[in-house]
Amino acid sequence: MEHNQKFKMYMENNGGKKIQWVVFAVFMAVFALFLIRFNQVDIASLVSTEGRTLERARVVEILKDNVQEDGNRVGQQNVVIEILTGSKKGQLAEATSNNGYLFGAVCRPGMGVIAIQSLSGDISLHTVYSFDREWAILGFLFVFLGVICLIGGKKGVLTCIGLIFTFVCIIWLYLPMIYKGYSPVLAAVVIAAVTTFVTMYLLGGWSGKTACAVMGTVSGVVVAGISAVLFGKAAHLTGYNIPEIESLLVLENIRGIQVGELLFSGLLISALGAVMDVAMAISSTVFEIHEQMPELDRKGLFCSGMNVGRDAMGTMVNTLILAYVGGGASTLLLTYAYQLPYLQIINSNNIVIEIMQGISGSMGVILTVPIVSLIASSLAVGRKSEVPAVSPSLTEQF
Repeated sequence: MEHNQKFKMYMENNGGKKIQWVVFAVFMAVFALFLIRFNQVDIASLVSTEGRTLERARVVEILKDNVQEDGNRVGQQNVVIEILTGSKKGQLAEATSNNGYLFGAVCRPGMGVIAIQSLSGDISLHTVYSFDREWAILGFLFVFLGVICLIGGKKGVLTCIGLIFTFVCIIWLYLPMIYKGYSPVLAAVVIAAVTTFVTMYLLGGWSGKTACAVMGTVSGVVVAGISAVLFGKAAHLTGYNIPEIESLLVLENIRGIQVGELLFSGLLISALGAVMDVAMAISSTVFEIHEQMPELDRKGLFCSGMNVGRDAMGTMVNTLILAYVGGGASTLLLTYAYQLPYLQIINSNNIVIEIMQGISGSMGVILTVPIVSLIASSLAVGRKSEVPAVSPSLTEQF
């Protein structure tokens, strides 16, 4: 009887998991069809590119170099390139390569480059745009994913799938939502909910702790957004105080994009990873403590979650602050070098935006701790005891 009971428990447990994965697969298929349909949108042309394309090319010869006697480069290089793609594939053409940090490249024979090809009738002009960096990027990307899979095993593979899904959501859901005129803040919250659900499900399956982590992550992201909006109102940041505002205003006039919310929306996306880590760590800890000590009441579980959250909170807040500081390192260096007065620094749009992002993102992480602790402790105590999983090796006894 005991063996039969264990076998029945094992089959029920695995049967439930199979149903969950089938439901998850159906959800992903429906979501994919939705993304395909949602991305059927006409993109307004901001700049005329008629007759101009970017093509892969290979440097064949240097006709005129721009290196000086002191080793510095001034002016342009004149080179011969072989076009590797497009309508002139296989043909040789003369091209210029500017001496610049943003565009151009220091060309050498055999080097792969990206060339801007401008065609007008029988006239063609070619300019070297940059090095061909595609293979370097793809190579390191595959190494990165390979290391994750190698170290993480099955969990590593699921982590990669979750990462790819997040990237797909940002490109094919977040950006189209904003482009179609939806609120950027709403788009960020939707992305947070969808990507958190899928990531958590892939790593831990659907359970009470996964549900708590998802609710806690969304709550933390919303808190970060509210904090940013309040900070912006107090500091008179409208979301239009950004370098790309002129180009964005053109989009606002053409497509009705809510440009003022983009600054706050980007903050939510930036804080998502840290909030997700804290939420899952606390949720998992509370449910594990409940499994080991079922006699512990809701208050005891809440206190345990808070104690764990305080440790995680310290490191995650540091992570966010340092990430924003690192992103603004150039601005900070120039501020230091020019010895700008305090009143100019504290009232600079760029500096205030960095401070707002750091404080608001950290607020989201900090308040995620009590939110998840409360949700997880309440759900863990209130739920029925789950049937313990039986090891597959038990089936060998039958």
